[in-house]
Amino acid sequence: MEEITSIVQEAKKALPPWEEVSAEAQERASHIDIGQTLFFKEYGVTSEVEYKRRAKQQGMIMLHAHIGLNSWEETKNALLYLHDEMSKRGSRIDRFGLCLDRVMGYPPEMRDSVLRETGPQLKSPEDWIEVGQIVPIQPHAGDFMIGFPASMVNTENALRAGITTIGNVSQYFAHGLPEWSDEVTTTVETAKALSVMGILRDKGTLVHSYLDDGFGSLFNDYADIVGWAYLERYIVEDLFGAKLAHCFGGVTANHLMRVAWVMIIKEIHGEDCLGSMWYGDTISFSEDFDRNLGLNAEYLLWDMVAQLVCPTGHAMVPLPVTEAIRIPSAQEILQVHVLARRMEEAARRLAPYLDLRQAEAIKERLIAAGRGVFERALSGLETLGVDIHNPLEMLFVLKKIGAERFEREYGAGAPDAAWPRGRKPVYLTDMFARTYQTSQTIIQKLPKVKQKAKVVIASTDVHEHALFIIRKALDAMGMLPIVAGSEKNPSEIVEIASQESADAIVVGTYNGLALEIGKALRRELDRLGLKVPVFMGGKLNQVVEGKALPVDVSAEIAALGLIPCQTIQELLDKLGDMLR
Repeated sequence: MEEITSIVQEAKKALPPWEEVSAEAQERASHIDIGQTLFFKEYGVTSEVEYKRRAKQQGMIMLHAHIGLNSWEETKNALLYLHDEMSKRGSRIDRFGLCLDRVMGYPPEMRDSVLRETGPQLKSPEDWIEVGQIVPIQPHAGDFMIGFPASMVNTENALRAGITTIGNVSQYFAHGLPEWSDEVTTTVETAKALSVMGILRDKGTLVHSYLDDGFGSLFNDYADIVGWAYLERYIVEDLFGAKLAHCFGGVTANHLMRVAWVMIIKEIHGEDCLGSMWYGDTISFSEDFDRNLGLNAEYLLWDMVAQLVCPTGHAMVPLPVTEAIRIPSAQEILQVHVLARRMEEAARRLAPYLDLRQAEAIKERLIAAGRGVFERALSGLETLGVDIHNPLEMLFVLKKIGAERFEREYGAGAPDAAWPRGRKPVYLTDMFARTYQTSQTIIQKLPKVKQKAKVVIASTDVHEHALFIIRKALDAMGMLPIVAGSEKNPSEIVEIASQESADAIVVGTYNGLALEIGKALRRELDRLGLKVPVFMGGKLNQVVEGKALPVDVSAEIAALGLIPCQTIQELLDKLGDMLR
């Protein structure tokens, strides 16, 4: 609690008055005219909110395509291809999520000086306008929008282009930008954007939050995710006055749990619940593409039945079979959307015969526990001095607390020191269950090492579950893991290794920037004169000019004197061999 108290004191000292931020948001909102996309003209609506309400009333199943090749030109061509091919089949894709380069999260004046990753960049207001004028599929702006230093300017551009569903609020709490540490600016710009979305709510704006892209994927207990969803709704709707659209599904494989979560989100948001999209099951995918296609059919059937029985306005996200390996091509996106429309026919035939009382029971249990988490967190924060009616303070303090500390302090589970967060989960998440099982499977095969080596482990993005597995494995081998954490810059990682006199460094990366991260690690090691072996794993790919998709750079990483590893087991084998 002392750490949280110091965070509260920092917030009160560092943040500007909320009234000043709110006044600027009012001024900027007064100059925004929401644009008209081809989609609005095609379907005779003024916003995606209007279309979603119509879809719910008519029992429509909407489809969402996530897309973002290396350039805007390649992405445009993919959209034209998808619309043309679906139209030939008498079908449609309702919306697409534009997977922007993480560079777009920086202030515009910085974007040319930071390293690009995967996804396109929009470099002018004209680029933004064009997003909604390529095909009559409604664009959605989620990644690296609200929640980053460029929140306000990106939101203005998106609204003027007719993009009315904008997020991703969950990313604010769990994500960051390489070499950016100004959390006050990030919070203020996020608050301005959310305020503008609230001011323009009557014009159809919708704030998107993908729970699995923030604290949701980092919690061990589904009940705590429910509590967090209530907390996000309180901040976005009660404090900012905007309408919130929750997205879920990416790290949940259990079909009954997926159905229960549709019911949960309906309960949290009420009859006018309008979700953004319902993500496919990413954690069950493998390198077996044929098997992945079968998994798509399975979860789509359940998810579509859930929408027919309990409509929430979510668009289904069929996952391309290559999702677990690399950025999918337009042809791979088309394949699963054709499959999805076929599964819709099956879902409509099946829905009347399914008994979903088990899912309803799961929903009731999690809602009860989740409301307790929400109420406990709100009361606890207020007791520690947080002004729970000041949205700036709420954003800043919750981000600084972090997922692990939040779950430990306010979680639903009964206190139990045997569990990693000090609480026995009410309902263990699929993600943590799989992570824990993987760690146990790996540990059983590991030999001990004689040397009590210090190993710094870190991730350059938000992925934490691999760190948990590696930490458990290093413990089992008799080493001393030093967890630097996620969202770490190369300079931070090497500095920690130097301070700790580490014997090795392990770095995970998943963001299409592996070679540049490798080069930065090499520079930092050389600068400090540190001769420590560095193991790199995750997705070892890199954006390359002229290539539509990132390419593998394992050989180039090895040429830097670093050690590329394709799997956790390979990492542990190489690390163990070196120390033995």
